Amino acid sequence: MDIYDLLREKNKNEMSPLADRMRPESIDEIIGQKDILSPGKLLYRAIKADKLSSLIFWGPPGTGKTSIAHVIAMTSKSEFKKLNAVSSGKKDMEDIVSDAEKTFAMYGRKTILFVDEIHRFNKGQQDFLLPYVENGTIILIGATTENPYFEVNGALISRSLLFELKPLDSNDIKELLLRVISDSKKGLGDFNVHIEDNALEFLSEYSNGDARTALNAIELAVLTTKPDRDGNVNIDLSTAEECIQKRSLSYDKDGDNHYDTVSAFIKSMRGSDPDAAVFYLAKMLESGEDIKFIARRIIICASEDVGNADPQALILAVNASLAVERVGMPEARIILSQAAIYVACAPKSNASYMAIEKALKLVKTKGTADVPPHLKDSHYGGAKELGHGVGYKYSHSYPNHYVKQQYLPDEFKNEKFYIPDGQGYEKNIGEYLRSLEGNNE
Repeated sequence: MDIYDLLREKNKNEMSPLADRMRPESIDEIIGQKDILSPGKLLYRAIKADKLSSLIFWGPPGTGKTSIAHVIAMTSKSEFKKLNAVSSGKKDMEDIVSDAEKTFAMYGRKTILFVDEIHRFNKGQQDFLLPYVENGTIILIGATTENPYFEVNGALISRSLLFELKPLDSNDIKELLLRVISDSKKGLGDFNVHIEDNALEFLSEYSNGDARTALNAIELAVLTTKPDRDGNVNIDLSTAEECIQKRSLSYDKDGDNHYDTVSAFIKSMRGSDPDAAVFYLAKMLESGEDIKFIARRIIICASEDVGNADPQALILAVNASLAVERVGMPEARIILSQAAIYVACAPKSNASYMAIEKALKLVKTKGTADVPPHLKDSHYGGAKELGHGVGYKYSHSYPNHYVKQQYLPDEFKNEKFYIPDGQGYEKNIGEYLRSLEGNNE
């Protein structure tokens, strides 16, 4: 440690934001996330025993992803390296991998690599990490606010344990704030802070489950409030309101949250109410919701709720998703509005959704029955001797390119999974399928 390191350490409390200073140093100091960090839970045991495999933490901002990584850094005997995917490149990763190989060869000590915002790495950067994760050169800990199944290399996901972090509830935030104003070492204890109950409730509620937002707000409130004659810093409701200047519109006094708004958006499209769909879209956009997340919701609705009643809905939704990524905000709001309105106004059918759900239930409960012999692959020597492909009728050799034959396994030959419900284009599909029923009798 040189003189500059010593000075930085000495002045850390003055230089670092409160949210950084208050990071927990042991697993038992972490507030919230009881579903994954309670004693006895897998992640809790792994951190305590210092027996970690690669991990991906997924959740909204301020839920503790970086804090958990910080605890691992403080408690693990492994080397710990950190990268931020926004500012780091392949050269940074190459240097860390090289050091990790040397550290393991010389000291038998593994290296943990924490990649914050791992979804920001492109496919090539993520692919670079894969072989070193696979052979154990590094233990990867990734943190992302995006759904990793959409944004992270599938091979990395398959080699990692995924933990979803939830927004902290108001009681968790309240516990954190009370800890902060009483902690003289890292927090604001030296300021003799007195916070009114309604101000504490307000900050706990309107932080929207984001610990960083709550800490930034209380720090701003304390540092900008003049002490009274007794040297106390008194935080009232009006001060608290000023320090969270923009309340997220995804949260209101009735307790509506992010998930409720998304749910209302989808149900409005499903319910063919374009006005409500646009309202909830505007609410999400104004609250800073990720436009890619919104686009994905529209795609799902276009398939699940519109389906083949209007096949164009899915095409438009997918193209809208590509367009918003290329264009970005603010123009992306127009593209999302067009897609949401189209899906809301389209005829509805969930027949495709019901079909796959029924088929999955049958497969799970009754097993996968054998493929009929005439449908089996016959493109190899000896197949015909086994009866594979024998008797198969080639559809294009018959009138209207259709011939009646059995496709489902014997056990399920009378099952019906897809039942067109007569809405929109699906009416044509139903008529076509019915027209085939009498053919080739």
